Amino acid sequence: MPRNVWVLTLAQAFAMSATPMMMLLGGLIGVELAPTPALATLPIAMMVIGVALSVIPVSRLMRRFGRKRVFIFGACGGALAGIVAAIATQTHWFSLFCFSGFMLGTSGAIVQQYRFAAMESVEAMDGAKAASRVLVGGLVAAFVGPELAVFGSSLISEPYVGAFLFLTLVCLIAAAVLSFYHEPLQAPMSLNEPVSDGRPLANILSQPQIWTAVGAATIGYGMMSFVMTATPLHMHHIEHHSLADTKWVIQSHIIAMYFPSLFSGYLMAKFGPRKMMLAGLFAYGITITVALLGHELLNYWVALVLLGIGWNFLFVGGTVLLPHYYESDERFKVQSFNDAFVFGSQAIASLSAGWVLHNLGWEVMLVSCIPLIAIHLCLMAWGRIALLKRPKFES
Repeated sequence: MPRNVWVLTLAQAFAMSATPMMMLLGGLIGVELAPTPALATLPIAMMVIGVALSVIPVSRLMRRFGRKRVFIFGACGGALAGIVAAIATQTHWFSLFCFSGFMLGTSGAIVQQYRFAAMESVEAMDGAKAASRVLVGGLVAAFVGPELAVFGSSLISEPYVGAFLFLTLVCLIAAAVLSFYHEPLQAPMSLNEPVSDGRPLANILSQPQIWTAVGAATIGYGMMSFVMTATPLHMHHIEHHSLADTKWVIQSHIIAMYFPSLFSGYLMAKFGPRKMMLAGLFAYGITITVALLGHELLNYWVALVLLGIGWNFLFVGGTVLLPHYYESDERFKVQSFNDAFVFGSQAIASLSAGWVLHNLGWEVMLVSCIPLIAIHLCLMAWGRIALLKRPKFES
């Protein structure tokens, strides 16, 4: 892998630490500060909403100014969000804490572009390996985020404030790492220079196969976020498992999200993205089954580990398959649409998780995920039928 891929992998390790930290602490802080328990997961939802609303503006900024400047700007924005979150936690200001989540989401939208930048830094045949390699950085984030959340919370008398100060530190480290990134493509364009966008987006999206890629990331992220957002709240606040046990489950889940990236690129090349997507959907089905069988620590752990593995296969599969259906000058447009679709659905999942858990219960929340698996199976069948009728790309 070229240097850019390693730079992005290391930056991902630090910048992504913000996500598991907020996923672990957001609901716990929210249940203490929110005016009603149904809004406990709102800070997490605001983070995802920030991602969803930012992906299109971020893509346009990168098209004009290049990826490097926006990458560094995003890491600095994450550092500022950590400071805002620390102030909000110190002052028990719920709305400001939600705003800090939104700021982290804006930064996270930029982090989500790392995988595409890595794929653009290598030959097409190595795209799957490059995307997987960058996601390996999430393994480090899986340790760093939750550990800093627990360790930092004990450093200052006001719970959780120290955790967000550590978040600021790791984001600043990510900004420093990104200074070594080099633009692999053409130089950024001036503001007055016309931009070639290729085909209209409607024409690109008329290909049934592209919805297999978009659907994999959308449903993979949506269901993962829905279950993971509710798990710390259900474990710690409702079932009274310890914070240490809750941290272990979430940490194991995030490790399971990124550990398969060590080999999923090779599996994608060997078996193809569609077969890996089917494996991801199967893991999701087992997740629901195990979680429904009981509320013991082992049930949560096994279910969340399988949830992470399923997410990896679906998300990497969708990321690898997507470039097959657009040209180089269409990449920003299609990538921004894909991520807006993906993280828009994730925002809905995160926002509804607390309400569904509080009003309908854990079991109903899990069963409601089954139609999502069925929907993606239908999208895969639709894309496969169209591909067999008029094959344009390798499956």
